[in-house]
Amino acid sequence: MAKKKALSQLRKKIDDIDLKLLELINERGQIALDVSSHKKANSLRVYDPDREKEIEEKLKKKNPGPLSNEYVLSVFRELISGCRALQHNTKVTYLGPEGSFSNQAAYHKFGGETDLVPVLSFEEVFEEVHKSRVEFGIVPVENSLEGSIGRILDMLFVWDLKISAEYFEEIGHFLLSKSGTMKDIKVVASHPQALGQCRKWISKNLKDVELLETPSTAWAARLASEDKTVAAISSEFSASIYNLKIIQRHIEDSPQNTTRFLVIGKETGFYTGKDKTSIVFSIKDEPGALHKSLFLPFAKANVNLTKIESRPSRERPWEYVFFVDFKGHFEEKKVVSLLKDVEKNCIFLKVLGSYPIGNSK
Repeated sequence: MAKKKALSQLRKKIDDIDLKLLELINERGQIALDVSSHKKANSLRVYDPDREKEIEEKLKKKNPGPLSNEYVLSVFRELISGCRALQHNTKVTYLGPEGSFSNQAAYHKFGGETDLVPVLSFEEVFEEVHKSRVEFGIVPVENSLEGSIGRILDMLFVWDLKISAEYFEEIGHFLLSKSGTMKDIKVVASHPQALGQCRKWISKNLKDVELLETPSTAWAARLASEDKTVAAISSEFSASIYNLKIIQRHIEDSPQNTTRFLVIGKETGFYTGKDKTSIVFSIKDEPGALHKSLFLPFAKANVNLTKIESRPSRERPWEYVFFVDFKGHFEEKKVVSLLKDVEKNCIFLKVLGSYPIGNSK
């Protein structure tokens, strides 16, 4: 009896805490509605990645445990998503179908209360945002194993949109099938990036099967759900959506497999003090042009370059454009001066956006 009484008392404490949480959650929701009224009166945007990043940083610093930072942040992201939905129904598009890693990243970044809209291509992601049918799109721009995704860089160059935020998603590849057994597999389907990220495991364990490239990992999962001889390399997220069984977990060649996603929209981020800026430019075809237009100005300004990559120009053969990320915000005085210095030796320069630095995993 004493043990049952002790358990009952502990459960009573949990019930009391749950009621307090319920009250506080709704109090937060009411304040969110007040914030919404203020934003509408002052023509301010609903989604503010700078503010949401600030909340997450505070939570990580203050979290005493025993719950992990990752779990606490997942709970608060859903709470923030629900409060944001009270203010406005945010629509975000991603490369589908449902269950793709882009879907997973959009869900983790924006929360379950956001209206997530799948499309069939990266081009459609940009088009939906450009035509204001959605407020944001989320696209993968680089992977820690496979490098940058050239098509995304090209579209950032072509479309008149801004980078609003960045988000890093850990990528865990799972081998999935309808039957859940290796002996049934005749075809392994997945996106080319995923196949590349699992190259060693495939060659060791499935060297005699056919490899089929698909537009997305979720597309592969859908194929596997229709044919027991097809296995998909996809996410655990998609396994639950397409009712597939897990044959093998984490078949990626490196445990440090992370994809950087960009949130694209019509506006860039506000200054936070911990920002990153992305630019694209082309230079004059003359000796030392890259040194004069890029390395020398950045060294003089003492601004940290975090990435530089060249891509073939779509306008002229054998000419290149350069994509650069660096620490700082384009509205800072020293960055304004720096970009003017860079532009002097450029044919053109375009600021793709400034946004809070994401938490790489």
